[in-house]
Amino acid sequence: MAKVKSILVIINEKGLHTRPSTELVKCASTFKSQVTLSYQNCCVNGKSLLGILMLAASRGAKITVEAIGVDAQEAVNALLALAKNKFNINY
Repeated sequence: MAKVKSILVIINEKGLHTRPSTELVKCASTFKSQVTLSYQNCCVNGKSLLGILMLAASRGAKITVEAIGVDAQEAVNALLALAKNKFNINY
């Protein structure tokens, strides 16, 4: 089983609040792999909205993304692309 790890940087102005977190969960949930996000000694399920909100990641936060499963590489790539695109949110 594949295990892929990378660093995702939050670049949107307001950090990882409800709307970007919802987009992240929607994206992560499309993959079979288990997705985990880690930030400041807090590790949460990437498919859990409440978990992601608990990270309270602000702009500039570097979050470790880890996926384990058959489509792990695709899951990590999709989440990195989503973050680079500011979670598809325009203020």
